[in-house]
Order: sequence, then structure tokens, then C-alpha cells
Amino acid sequence: MLAGTGAVGVAALTGCATYGQPTAAPAPPAASSAGASGADPSGTATPGGDGADPGTPALTTLADIPVGGGAIFADAGVVVTQPTEGTIKAYSATCTHQGCTVTSVSDGTIVCACHNSVFDIADGSVRSGPARAPLPAANVTVDGDAIRLA
Repeated sequence: MLAGTGAVGVAALTGCATYGQPTAAPAPPAASSAGASGADPSGTATPGGDGADPGTPALTTLADIPVGGGAIFADAGVVVTQPTEGTIKAYSATCTHQGCTVTSVSDGTIVCACHNSVFDIADGSVRSGPARAPLPAANVTVDGDAIRLA
């Protein structure tokens, strides 16, 4: 009877052990030069979409990214922001502290709730730690209203 109870206890603990643990988010696309990708290495999207295959599904639309905020695309491993009207930026959605996926974007910041690291939406820099390194830039393009991975 104790062996059965122990297995149930382990299963219950395993289910609770995931909070605060790093998640396995896919790596963002590798940064490349603006001429080859249509996006510059700072994560600023360039208009025209010349770096993304038009057949590539859009992550989102311009209308869905609020000015001063953004959206997290955990499946794609990126967070897309619009720090000022018409300026689209993209970063890895993986926190540089311990690898958790960032959890929210609002009021000019990207937040990782695992350990409360806060990043700036304009350049990915750390506003408050424990993270010490900025979020790496990811490449996206804007093609009309569509925002795509480059």
C-alpha cells in the first residue's frame, strides 16, 4: 500500500515542479544582415518583406501589436513589440536569466514572471534583474499589415 501511495505523491509533486522552471522554447531565427533578411540585427523590422517568404504564415498583424506594448509568440520563440507608432521590434522570448519564456508585455516592458526580470521593449535591454543580459534580437519583416519571421 505504501508503494502505491508513494507513486501518487511523486506524480503530484512532479506536476507542481514546473512553475519557475525553464521552458523549452524554440530558438529565435538567427540574426543576419539587413540586406539578406529584410530586418536589421537590432530586431527592427524593415518594411517590404524582402527577407520573408510571402508563403510564410504571418505571426500577427500590425493592428494586433499595441503601441507601447507587444505580444509573445511562445511557439515561435519570439516577442514582437511596437515601442513607438510604426516601429516594430522583435526579440527572443527566452529570458536570459534562466531560460523561462517571458510572460507579459505592457507599459513599455517585457516581463519574465519566473524571477521578475524586466526588459525594455525598444531595445531588449534589462531594466531590472536578476537577468543581466538583454533579450537577443530576432528578425521579422513587415509586409503590408503582416508581421512575419524573416
